[in-house]
Amino acid sequence: MEIYQTEEQQVEAIKSFWQQNGNAVIAGVVLGLGGFAAYGYYQDYTLTQQVATADSYLNNVEQNGKNISQFDKAGEQFIAKHGDSSYAVFTAFAIAKNAVAAKNWKQAENELNIAIAKAPNSGLKAIALVRLARVQIQQQQYAQALASLAKPMPKSFTATVEDIKGDVYRLQNKKQLALAAYQESINAGGLTTNPALQTKVDDLAEALN
Repeated sequence: MEIYQTEEQQVEAIKSFWQQNGNAVIAGVVLGLGGFAAYGYYQDYTLTQQVATADSYLNNVEQNGKNISQFDKAGEQFIAKHGDSSYAVFTAFAIAKNAVAAKNWKQAENELNIAIAKAPNSGLKAIALVRLARVQIQQQQYAQALASLAKPMPKSFTATVEDIKGDVYRLQNKKQLALAAYQESINAGGLTTNPALQTKVDDLAEALN
């Protein structure tokens, strides 16, 4: 499954999938029971559970922005009940996003650690680690942020990781290390998503001269 960078994209993608395929998938299970009644029943039950989980997740996310405290409470309950689902990770992301908006860094950190622990694949785990590092920077936990960024992640995250490492080093007044990290980010294609990288490099290069 494609990794979506925002909760809004996740919701729209899931909605779109079920709108386009939900009935067909369910119908296929029902029609395919045939001589495999017991196996078919199991498959049908599993699919029903997955649909129920998806619906529950969507209901939770759609509440977000209407009543944030209610959403956060419902989200925590959802995570406790569906902790082995990818939706638990998405829910933790959404709660962390609310916490960041409120500058409640500790809550954001806790939720992102939940997402890291429950992430079913390296991509989702990397998103959580990157967001955690940014939250740790806000708390001036620079060593912890660097430790989060040092965790194994897919190569596609290199530009983002090096960019954030550069920010950490710059805040620590380690200009040479910051410049090297920003350059690594550029080398990994960072300018395609963050043109401001070049400004960071130019400013540091000027400060070092």
